[in-house]
Amino acid sequence: HLLLFLLFVGPFNCFASYSRATELFYSLNEGLPAGVLIGSLARDLRLPTAGGQHPASLQPPLSFTLASHGLGGQYVQLDNRSGELHTSAVEIDREALCVESSGATIFGGSAAVSSSSPSPESCLLLLDVLVLPQEYFRLVKVKIAIRDVNDNAPRFPVPHIRLSVPENAPVNTRLAIEHPALDPDVGTNGVQTYRLRDNYGVFTLDVEENENGERTPYLIVMGALDRETQDEYVTVIIAEDGGTPPLVGSATLTIGISDINDNCPQFNDSQLNVTLYGNSSLGTHVATVHAVDMDLGSNAQITYSYSQKVPQPSRDLFHLNESTGAITLSAKVDGDTPKLHRLIILGNGPGCIPAVITVLVTIIKVMMRPPEVVPRFIANEVEGVVYLKELEPINTPIAFFTIKDPDEKYKVSCYLDGDGPFRLSPYKPYNNEYLLETTKPLDFETQQLYEISVVAWNSEGFHVKKVVKVQVLDDNDNSPVFSEELIELSIEENNVPNAFLTKLHATDADSGERGQVSYFLGPDAPSYFALDKTTGVLTVSTQLDREEKEKYRYTVKAVDSGFPPRESIATVTITVLDKNDNSPRFINKDFSFFVPENFPGFGEIGVISVTDADAGQNGWVALSVLNGSDIFVIDTGKGVLRAKISLDREQQSSYVLWIEAVDGGDPALSSTAKITILLLDINDNPPLVLFPQSNMSYLLVLPSTLPGSPITEVYAVDKDTGMNAVIAYSIIGRRGPRPESFRIDPKTGNITLEESLMQNDYGLYRLLVKVSDHGYPEPLHSTVMVNLFVNDTVSNESYIESLLRKEPDISVEEKQPQISIEPTHKKMESASCMPTLVALSIISLGSIALVTGMGIYICLRKGRKHHRADENLEVQIPLNGRINLHMLEKKPVEISNI
Repeated sequence: HLLLFLLFVGPFNCFASYSRATELFYSLNEGLPAGVLIGSLARDLRLPTAGGQHPASLQPPLSFTLASHGLGGQYVQLDNRSGELHTSAVEIDREALCVESSGATIFGGSAAVSSSSPSPESCLLLLDVLVLPQEYFRLVKVKIAIRDVNDNAPRFPVPHIRLSVPENAPVNTRLAIEHPALDPDVGTNGVQTYRLRDNYGVFTLDVEENENGERTPYLIVMGALDRETQDEYVTVIIAEDGGTPPLVGSATLTIGISDINDNCPQFNDSQLNVTLYGNSSLGTHVATVHAVDMDLGSNAQITYSYSQKVPQPSRDLFHLNESTGAITLSAKVDGDTPKLHRLIILGNGPGCIPAVITVLVTIIKVMMRPPEVVPRFIANEVEGVVYLKELEPINTPIAFFTIKDPDEKYKVSCYLDGDGPFRLSPYKPYNNEYLLETTKPLDFETQQLYEISVVAWNSEGFHVKKVVKVQVLDDNDNSPVFSEELIELSIEENNVPNAFLTKLHATDADSGERGQVSYFLGPDAPSYFALDKTTGVLTVSTQLDREEKEKYRYTVKAVDSGFPPRESIATVTITVLDKNDNSPRFINKDFSFFVPENFPGFGEIGVISVTDADAGQNGWVALSVLNGSDIFVIDTGKGVLRAKISLDREQQSSYVLWIEAVDGGDPALSSTAKITILLLDINDNPPLVLFPQSNMSYLLVLPSTLPGSPITEVYAVDKDTGMNAVIAYSIIGRRGPRPESFRIDPKTGNITLEESLMQNDYGLYRLLVKVSDHGYPEPLHSTVMVNLFVNDTVSNESYIESLLRKEPDISVEEKQPQISIEPTHKKMESASCMPTLVALSIISLGSIALVTGMGIYICLRKGRKHHRADENLEVQIPLNGRINLHMLEKKPVEISNI
């Protein structure tokens, strides 16, 4: 459409100035990826661009367009603005593009692929590009030469090449190999050379190049050949191209040596001596001559003939078979027949000098007729061969033999000649009748053929022999026999499916189908074992797992094809060998141990139980502590966890350890378990009095204070947990005008005024407070002195201080505080260990919550203490045992009625 528009609208003077065809020629390698720059049309056409001498505003933008997106257009990408030509995503394959012969072009519109190029090896991609606008309009013909790269290896059209060479081929004989290798690449990237992997010292290769550049390999004979020594040579022919690096292809080359008639017949002996009785019947076999020719086929055909030196009477008396060389009696011997005959026989081959052998036949004239042996067969007989089944019973009759003298003048006897279980005995009451029978069962597997002779002789010593051949027929009397009755096998677990185990072998001494053995699995064999019926190959169709089952034992059968079939049984045992396919496994993922604090160092905390399903070294497990190894150790053999030092719950109440178990396999497998150690509290910390902080401080109490009003408090904490941290407060000693005026709350430690103060109640009150926990088995306690000065004002501080310095005479009251939380201590019995541990575990978990609450409470109390410090409130420190009054003091603070 654009071209039609330009034809009708564009000014004709533009076409006169710029409408001309231009050719651009580029070249690039085949197989380049997308985006490779081929060339810039604007630069190569020297078209003005925005960066030229003229202002950009005066230059219309250039536009480059493929005239048609044909076959060639799919291999390039054209930038419509810059005119740059790049390779596209479609890879250029020179061998696929330039499939035609030289000079042919495959067109696709205005873009084509052409091999009509300056060089016969070049391959051109043709493009038509339109340059617009019309001020610069032109049609540019772009030719892109595709350069070949060595991306194809030589390949022979057939995998097996046969070549025939006559054995008399002279040295330097050249034979063309009809199937040369093909390489789609061109030039030096094509096939350059050929070579033989093994030349046997008698062959080499040469390459000839024709006018079209085609290279043909030739086989050259480098040495003498002899078919009778070696009739075939098998080697590999290799074709190699000229690329860098070179690529090769190969095929099997079989060189057959064809026969020529270079051998003549030869007899093994030069003379053969034969004796013939004069009473022999016509057709009696005299002798057989045999010559050998090492050639093949027609070159080895041998015919036999009499020499011209053999007289005609001898030729008439003895017939020579020209094909087999057999000599037979062809005329009756009489009194005029010569006693000695020299038969010169020739072995004739094509194109050869005949081989010669001499047969000397001596005729013994007999004046009497020989005894006659007349057989009458009882058993099955064909052409003189008697067929008997094996296992026939003893005394099985074979034949009757009648022995007689034709002249009826001489006494004739007979005997059996030859080995075998046979017997020839007179058959009573007849004369000259003999019975041939067996003496024991015949066994085909021991001997299949017997050759015996019935020999008759007369009183003159004349012998006659009748040969009898006995062929034993096979019967299915043998069962298959395994080479081993117990077949012991082993296989590693996790085997591949259908893994080969063994090939069973059983033999059957019977012949034919009776000796053909088939194999079957016994009924006790698992279904995932398979046994090939014909080959006896035993396989397992699934993966075996030693941890599931380590040993298999079942039977296999070997059955022959006789009727009825016979079978034998063997036992197969399979041991599944271990592989390290199981990681150590802990009894639990998480272990928890409750240990009393102050537990002695290297005491047994607990036992970590771990197992590994593998066997041997693969099942050996070593334990180690991954973290906390500076405090804890583990017995790698027994799994006993111990602490190196005594543990203090107040420093750390619990420990979390990670234990690793590593087996002894290669590579080793491992697993980890989490160990939580909770320390059970022991009452090893007395209560710590935090307020008052000093035994020498005092507090001014106004006489007007109302009964029930809080005066002060004693605050203490205990680092222990549970009942060991439950604190009770009590006043165990008092001194003052009316000391019973004050009481302390056993739970909170708050000191309150019980009764109204009178005129005579003024003065210093000293209260000895005992702070005790409820620990088991023995509670611990601390004491603190609370000093209260009842007066309106403090007018003489030095006087009060002097009173505080004096040792108070206070009688201690041994009285237990009465609070609601009182632990009841019972004597623990050895049988109640488990309930106690459960109770201690519950108390320990509760203690964690209690400590958290106490922490919050302490934080709140600290805020209150800071407030009192601002009011210059004096605090006290705890007293253990004897009261110490010589402490620092500060100014008292009045407490008004609340």
